[in-house]
Amino acid sequence: MVTNPSLRRLAFYIGGFLGPFGTVVIVPMFPELRRSFDASSSAVNLGFSLYLIPFAIALLFSGTVGERLGRRRTVRATYLLYAVASVAAALAPNLPLFIAARALQGVANAFITPLLLAGLAEMVPAERFGREVGIYSSFQALGSGIGPLVGGLAADTAWQGAFFGTAVVAVVLALLPPEGEPRPGAAAPSFRPLLTPRLIGLGVAFLLAAAGPVGVAVLVGVTARDVLDVSGTAAGLILFGGAMAAMVMGPVWGRLLDRFGVRQTLAPMVLGASALAALLPLGRSAFTLAVLWIAGGAVAAGVAVVFQALGATVMPENRGGALSFLLSFRFVGHALGPALFVPLVSDTATTALLLAASLGLASLAVATASLRN
Repeated sequence: MVTNPSLRRLAFYIGGFLGPFGTVVIVPMFPELRRSFDASSSAVNLGFSLYLIPFAIALLFSGTVGERLGRRRTVRATYLLYAVASVAAALAPNLPLFIAARALQGVANAFITPLLLAGLAEMVPAERFGREVGIYSSFQALGSGIGPLVGGLAADTAWQGAFFGTAVVAVVLALLPPEGEPRPGAAAPSFRPLLTPRLIGLGVAFLLAAAGPVGVAVLVGVTARDVLDVSGTAAGLILFGGAMAAMVMGPVWGRLLDRFGVRQTLAPMVLGASALAALLPLGRSAFTLAVLWIAGGAVAAGVAVVFQALGATVMPENRGGALSFLLSFRFVGHALGPALFVPLVSDTATTALLLAASLGLASLAVATASLRN
């Protein structure tokens, strides 16, 4: 058992990287997956959708289950499950088995992120927790940015290599799980406290933010391709710039959170992300859109930092359960946003982007009301 605190925190951060990386790594592989499995793009896309859907559903209860069984054993087991699922995806002889392996990856990931952040909350002093969440969020942003690049490289060589690589990383991370023993009987956290107006309200607020200014990257990419008519590589670089800005600014937002507190930081972050999302229609060229999205991506990361810190602290007796509950709403929002707004881009990208930005205001109103309860 490794006991070095710095090495343990690094393992937590890499765990945060692994989830977003695994989500998006297949996006550049679609042509190769179509050829490998003799399937259509819509069929291959299930490998993306059926990672997110089981992930979001499992998040509703994964944190509480992990707190009951013990964070250490749960995270270790799910890292190993993630590794097995990754190998199964690489060796899948047909598309249904590949999709099943991706779904299993999503379920495993649902048990990792909330329990890592819950463990981090008890590993570091309270006055430094915001900074640690910021660093964790930076690694999540890095995973979102690096995933398509690694996936593209694997697609140009052997797409299976990306899955074998994630399996190796997951096995190594299984050696460094968070602390946390099982809590059976009367000490076991209950699901019922999660179903309070306050926590449900915060979940709805996170959903609205994710469907709007926090998840607007999909609209940026579609606008770049369909409205500005840039190449796929150029669109990828625009999105990569936003992800890297989020990575750089995550620790900065975390330090602000430590200094001013969650409630005081929430409104400026959400309003700032909404305002920058509303400015995106001014991106009439690839360069201006990239500049605007770099700024927007940086501030959107602050919104994610604040909500994740809320989830890890709003219910100390069940940190993992509360955080996973909120994250479930977040990923439902990430799924709903593109479904609502991408069809509007072909008619008017400006309307789509402004509507997405307006959801930030709704998110702030719901979050503020919930925190008063």
